[in-house]
Amino acid sequence: MSKYHFSIILLILAACMVQQFSPAIPTLFGARVLILPLVFLCCCVCVDFASMLLLAFICGFLWDAQHTLGAQGGDPAIYADPVESLRFGYSIILYAMMGLLMQFVQPIFRKAKWHTSAILAGVGIFSYLFAEYLLLNFVRGDFTFPPSVLYRIYLSSALTMFFSPLVFWIISQLASSYHYSIRYEGLRQKHRYID
Repeated sequence: MSKYHFSIILLILAACMVQQFSPAIPTLFGARVLILPLVFLCCCVCVDFASMLLLAFICGFLWDAQHTLGAQGGDPAIYADPVESLRFGYSIILYAMMGLLMQFVQPIFRKAKWHTSAILAGVGIFSYLFAEYLLLNFVRGDFTFPPSVLYRIYLSSALTMFFSPLVFWIISQLASSYHYSIRYEGLRQKHRYID
């Protein structure tokens, strides 16, 4: 593991700590800036597939430790009802799915089209929150989808997406300070040519 990868893990740990102080905005249906998922998505564009899976494990573990462990089965600000059946570790799979989405856009990001990656970071966060809510409905055994939940998911994704250029800039500064060249290979298979 290089110093760059170690600094990315420290950045994720810092994002996890800052996430604890990120308040919900009551006037926007309780939307909040999701710093940890944003840092993860931005890092996924800048690392290889194996590193992305490691980051997905770390972020999913930290996210579950913050939100699913507790007296009510989760953060009472997010989950008003107890969720006994939702198991620790589901976020690792959801983070890996978000990371795969970002791995596919690495070639676009290489062409300095960072705005596409920023938009896809918002799409990735929307997909994560939507899938998490569907999973909660499945576990509870009923399907309720009030409009306020859709507004909260949408506004959280949009608010978080606006901070992605700052996170991309921080990651590029870390790469340049550790003399790490970011290779954007995506999920392409390597072909061998026999002469």
